[in-house]
Parts: sequence; structure tokens; C-alpha cells
Amino acid sequence: MLVPCPNCGPREFTEFSYGGETNARPKPNAPVEKLAKYLYVRRNASGPQQEWWYHRAGCRSWFLARRDTVANTFLGSYWPDDARRER
Repeated sequence: MLVPCPNCGPREFTEFSYGGETNARPKPNAPVEKLAKYLYVRRNASGPQQEWWYHRAGCRSWFLARRDTVANTFLGSYWPDDARRER
């Protein structure tokens, strides 16, 4: 399977480390329950989801990718700053 690194282009998945799905970080003064949910609860949705990936055997950069978890295919990748502008 090829992972589309926004810096290096498509590379074999063995070069990458999965960082998990993205979720909003709670504020510093948030209740403990919100912090626990942030740390331990994942949606694990079927279909497209946004995930963190690290290119450990290449450019050594963290980036975001959209991946369809049903078909296990990548729909694209981008830098975190680009994701903020899209919202």
C-alpha cells in the first residue's frame, strides 16, 4: 500500500508510523472527563477519516491524511496548517 506523503510523494507504508485519528484537544481547564475522553476514546468510524501519519524513513515529518477505513485507501494528504485553512 502506498501512503501519499505531501513532501516526498507516494511511498510504501512500511516507511510510516500511524499516529491515530485526529480529534480536538480540550482546553487546559477542561474537566477530567473531557481529558480522559480525548486520551482514550476513538470514533473508529467506517469510511473516510482524518489521521496523523509520521514519515519516519523519509522526511521525518508529521502530516495529516484522509483514509477510507473500509477500502483501506488514501484519499489525500496535507500539512496540518493546510487543514486549518480548509475549515
